[in-house]
Amino acid sequence: MAETDAPSILSITTTVPEREQGLALARAALTARLAACVQVDAQPITSVYRWQGRVCEEAEWRVTFKTAPGCEPALHEMVAAQHPYALPQWLLSPLQASRAYADWVRAETVG
Repeated sequence: MAETDAPSILSITTTVPEREQGLALARAALTARLAACVQVDAQPITSVYRWQGRVCEEAEWRVTFKTAPGCEPALHEMVAAQHPYALPQWLLSPLQASRAYADWVRAETVG
């Protein structure tokens, strides 16, 4: 499959302070059909960042949503409303997927 023919989907990542919070976001996104698949890392990552003038180092859980591009605005709104952070990470990566996988993502989402 030529790259220009590859259908695109989105991979969106955020982080949360507790694994159960990530699983709750995953369940909510799937229930609302805003993502076809959500992965919550099995182990925490260590995030080092500057927040409100100080350097912080915290354990966080990475949450990765696989979705159709049309679902992103509603998914972003849902995650922002339920997220424990005042400023949640929201990183979008367009991905070229196999036609079968992209078709599955689109069939499982409402966007």
